[in-house]
Amino acid sequence: MSKDLILCETRNGVATITLDNPPLNLVTLELTRQLGRTLDALAQDEDVRVLVLTGSGERAFCAGSDLTEFADMMAPGQVVPKKLARENETYSKLDDFPKPTIAAVSGLAFGGGLELAVCCDLIVVEEHTRLCLPEIKLGVFPGSGGTVRVTRRIGEGRAKEMMFFGEPIDAATALSWGLVNRVVARGQSLRTAQDMAAVLAERPNRALRLCKAAVDLSFDTTEDQAVSRSLDLSDQAFSTADCREGVRAFFAREKPRFSHT
Repeated sequence: MSKDLILCETRNGVATITLDNPPLNLVTLELTRQLGRTLDALAQDEDVRVLVLTGSGERAFCAGSDLTEFADMMAPGQVVPKKLARENETYSKLDDFPKPTIAAVSGLAFGGGLELAVCCDLIVVEEHTRLCLPEIKLGVFPGSGGTVRVTRRIGEGRAKEMMFFGEPIDAATALSWGLVNRVVARGQSLRTAQDMAAVLAERPNRALRLCKAAVDLSFDTTEDQAVSRSLDLSDQAFSTADCREGVRAFFAREKPRFSHT
């Protein structure tokens, strides 16, 4: 029977997924399978309003792929069906997750680990964190969405610098480049991410989902199409009970009591 490599706990609308493959939480085929299955379940769980993703231990959020699985993948036509297609499918489930997502990163976020983190909407890292796309040193390049998602966050020049040289950057640099959202003290990433998630869990759930979808349109369609479709999403938000409650509470000078449906 396979070991549980993915742990999941839900509390007060916040689901916390923990990569549990110590000491480096390496991405294996089994971890990928379990993560995909967990994301499918949480996406359908109406009690889950926000998702936090973290790694067990202090050494790494995730240090990338388990190289011991590479032996039978280096012949032409092997790596995609045996690894990358499955991995990209799972990573896209996180990127397309319908609810807000936050990565809580401690230690190393290397290779596939960084590619996994940038699938999240927000990233919190600890001050000692190192982030890296080192695949070029193995004669390859990021194959699980990093060429797209990292570039979208930090721009072409900086993304190519990370991928061409394969050298780590520190947390302060990642923050200045816009790769991450917040840098916190050692040992505080998960607590900070969960505190942020708790705030979001109290926000109007439907509006958050629609807002996320509207922002994502800027990457998936032309500008005119994105603006047009965002109007449809705004119409949906304005017709919710949460909107009526928000407006009522504003004029009553009260804290709104959102339904979270």
